[in-house]
Amino acid sequence: MENPPDQTESSSKEMLQPSSSNGRRRRAKGGLLTMPFIIANEGFEKVASYGLLQNMILYLMSDYRLGVAKGQTVLFMWVAATNFMPLVGAFLSDSFFGRFLTIAIASLSSFLGMVFLWLTAVLPQVKPSPCVAAAGTSCSSATSSQLALLYSAFALISIGSGGIRPCSLAFGADQLDNKENPKNERVLESFFGWYYASSSVAVLIAFTVIVYIQDHLGWKIGFGIPAILMLLAAFLFVLASPLYVKRNVSKSLFTGLAQVAVAAYANRKLSLPEHQDSNDCYYRLKDSEVKAPTDKLRFINKACVIRNREEDLGSDGLALNPWRLCTTDQVEELKALVKVIPVWSTGIMMSINVSQNSFQLLQAKSMDRRLSNSSNFQIPAGSFGMFTIIALISWVVLYDRAILPLASKIQGRQVRINVKIRMGLGLFISFLAMAVSATVEHYRRKTAISQGLANDANTTVNISAMWLVPQYVLHGLAEALTGIGQTEFFYTEFPKSMSSIAAALFGLGMAVANILASVILNAVKNSSKKGNVSWIEDNINKGHYDYYYWILAILSFVNVIYYVVCSWSYGPTVDQMRNDKVNGVREEEEEEVLKLN
Repeated sequence: MENPPDQTESSSKEMLQPSSSNGRRRRAKGGLLTMPFIIANEGFEKVASYGLLQNMILYLMSDYRLGVAKGQTVLFMWVAATNFMPLVGAFLSDSFFGRFLTIAIASLSSFLGMVFLWLTAVLPQVKPSPCVAAAGTSCSSATSSQLALLYSAFALISIGSGGIRPCSLAFGADQLDNKENPKNERVLESFFGWYYASSSVAVLIAFTVIVYIQDHLGWKIGFGIPAILMLLAAFLFVLASPLYVKRNVSKSLFTGLAQVAVAAYANRKLSLPEHQDSNDCYYRLKDSEVKAPTDKLRFINKACVIRNREEDLGSDGLALNPWRLCTTDQVEELKALVKVIPVWSTGIMMSINVSQNSFQLLQAKSMDRRLSNSSNFQIPAGSFGMFTIIALISWVVLYDRAILPLASKIQGRQVRINVKIRMGLGLFISFLAMAVSATVEHYRRKTAISQGLANDANTTVNISAMWLVPQYVLHGLAEALTGIGQTEFFYTEFPKSMSSIAAALFGLGMAVANILASVILNAVKNSSKKGNVSWIEDNINKGHYDYYYWILAILSFVNVIYYVVCSWSYGPTVDQMRNDKVNGVREEEEEEVLKLN
C-alpha cells in the first residue's frame, strides 16, 4: 500500500525560514521542544490510571464486597481491556484520526472515566450500604445498576488508555525521527529507554503518593486527584498542538493486511516465479523500495504475483481488484506481523507474573511494613510496587549511561547488547521472580500459622515486609529487559507504516496475559478446593498462595525454553543483518590493507 510522504523528513529540511509577512524566522516543527508535552500527557495518564489500580482490590472487597477471587477477576478483565484497546487505538490512529487527534480524544475519555469512578466514592447510593454486623442484618451485595456505573468508569478509562499509550510513543518518535541524521538509530534507542523510564517515574509516583493519599485521606480524595491530573494532562497536550509534526493518516492498515491474506489464499494454486529477482512478475508501486518479496513465508508471496497484466492492472498501472492482487509492501507488512507472533507470545508469561499485584498487596498488608523496629512509619501495602519501578529505572540508567559506554570504550567501537539476548534474559529473571515469590510466601504463611493466625488475616504477622522486595526488584529487571526489548524489537522489525501497531503489541500481550491469568486463577481455585478451602482464599493464611506461585514459576521456566526455540527459528534481526554487513565491509577493507602491505 502507498505510504504518505514522510513529514518528519520534510520538517527537518524546513529548519528556520523567514516568514513571508514580517521576515521573522520560523521554527521547524517537532524536535526536543515537544517532548515535555507528550511525555507529560503520558505521565499524568499513568499516574492517574496506575494510582487507581494499585489499591483497587481493597476498594472492591471493602466497598463492593467482592471476594478476592471475584475482585481479582474483575481487575484482570479491566487490565485486559486496558491493554487490548491500544490495538484499536493504533488502528484508528494510523487509518483515520491521526495520532494527535486520537490522543486528544482518549485523554477526554480517561478524564470522564475517572470522574465516574470518583462519583462511586462520593455518592453513597451508587454502592452497597455500609455493613453493620451488630444490627444482626446481613450485608447486601452490589446491585447490577451499581456495578454498571463502576464498570462504565473502568470502560472509559480503558478507552482512554487505548488511545494514549500506543500513540504517545510513536508520536514522540515522529518528532525526533530524522533519517538524514547519521546518529538517528542511537537517538531513537535512547528515546525509547528514557521514555520508558519517565513513564516508570510516573508509575512510581502513583505507587507512592496516590496510594498514600488513598490510605490516609480516603477514596474520595484518592480518586479525585487522579481525575484532576488527567484533566491537566489533556490540557497540556492540546496546548502544544502548533508545535507538533503531524503525519497524515494512511490507507487502513488492517484492510491491507486482510487483502493480502485473502489474495494469498485465492492464488494458492498459482506457481511462484522460478527466480525470486523476477521483478516484472510482482506488483509494486513506482516509489516502493521493495522490488520483490523476500524468500521467507513464500506462500504469502502469491498475493503480489501478476498473473495477467491486462486482466490484473488498469491503464494507470494500479490493481483492478486489490483483494486478488496486492503490492510487495503489503505482503512484507503481513510477513513482518506473522513473523514476530511467536516471539511476541513469549512475553505473555512474564506479563502474567507481573499482573499478580493484588495477591502481593494482600501479602504486604499482612506483614510488618515498618522500615525498622524503632520506626512508626509504615510503607503503604500498595506502594511496594515502587521497588519494581526503581529497579526498572535503575537498569535503564545503568545500561544507557554506564554499561554501553564502558563496553564501547573497552572494545574500541560502539557496542550494543542484542535485543534477543535481552528479552531472553528478562524471561529467565521473571521465572526467578516467581520462584522467590513462592519461597517467601511459604515462609510468611508458615510464620503466621506458628503465631496462631491461621484464622486471622487482619492481624500483622511478625515478619518484615522487606522480604517481598527481592521479588519486586526481579520483576522490575524482567520488565526492563523484556518490556523495553520487545518494544524496540517490534519497532525496528516493522515498516514505519506499522509503528503504532508495534507500540500496541506489547500491550496486547498484557491483555492476553490478564485473560489467561484469570483462567489460571479460577482453574487453580476450583481444582484445589478441598471442602470449603482452596489455595486461593480471602484469608491469605488459610490459602496456599505459595503453591499458586510455584505453578506460575513452572510455566515461566517452560516459557524460557519456548523462547529459545522461537528466537532461533526467527533468525537474525534487522540490526544483526546490518551489523553483519558492516563487519563484512570492514573485513574486506582490512584484507585490502594487508594486500597493499
